[in-house]
Amino acid sequence: MSIKPEIVVANDADAVAATAAQRITDAAGQAIAARGQFTLVLSGGRTPEATYGILARANPPIAIDWSRTFLFFGDERFVPHDDPRSNFRMAKRCLLARSTVPVANVFPIATDLESPAACAADYARRMAEFFDVSPDDPPPAFDLILLGLGDDGHTASLFPGAAALDENREWVTRSPPGTLPPPVDRVTMTYPLINAAREVMFLVTGANKHVPLTEVLQRQVEPSVRPAAGVRPAHGKLIWIIDHAAAGA
Repeated sequence: MSIKPEIVVANDADAVAATAAQRITDAAGQAIAARGQFTLVLSGGRTPEATYGILARANPPIAIDWSRTFLFFGDERFVPHDDPRSNFRMAKRCLLARSTVPVANVFPIATDLESPAACAADYARRMAEFFDVSPDDPPPAFDLILLGLGDDGHTASLFPGAAALDENREWVTRSPPGTLPPPVDRVTMTYPLINAAREVMFLVTGANKHVPLTEVLQRQVEPSVRPAAGVRPAHGKLIWIIDHAAAGA
């Protein structure tokens, strides 16, 4: 049975980003103290972008030991890494280029292979090598996975009605474009991998997210309709950091 989620309501989008940055810092310290490293899965989106900016520009620096922090990506658009639509490009601009994260500690999703399916298989293989397990084993447990919530209730690149929602074995899979822009193919982590995490943190802002957020939190819909409803860590923590607008307050 999944653990009951923690819901944190902040005043506005800036407060959500600041709260998330502090929570990430705390998780990093705990993971490094317990296991000697911190594995963080980054998300695309405006609120994570603001959070990354806080982590990168804090003065004095927020106390994350980047030398023992390893960064992965929850999903990626099937576009070159220098494309404005790329999640990696955003993370590089906001965090990687402005912090001391070692290049060797960053694991972007390849987008230069022949297909999204090939990129998904490649990413699963690289994760398995990092965690020193087989891709056929149960998914590894990331310390923290960051996620957002789309207007349609999607998260990562798990879209309503998509075949990726039914994947129960592979850690990473391809996903066709959803109804929201940009209309490009994707590579995404799947429910089995996301739900194996020690902690999953949703960052949600804006009144346009109120309806899908309410439906997901109150479990009024199935994951096929609002895919974020399928994120239920089996043994880890689930945290929603939301602003008053998203909460409908």
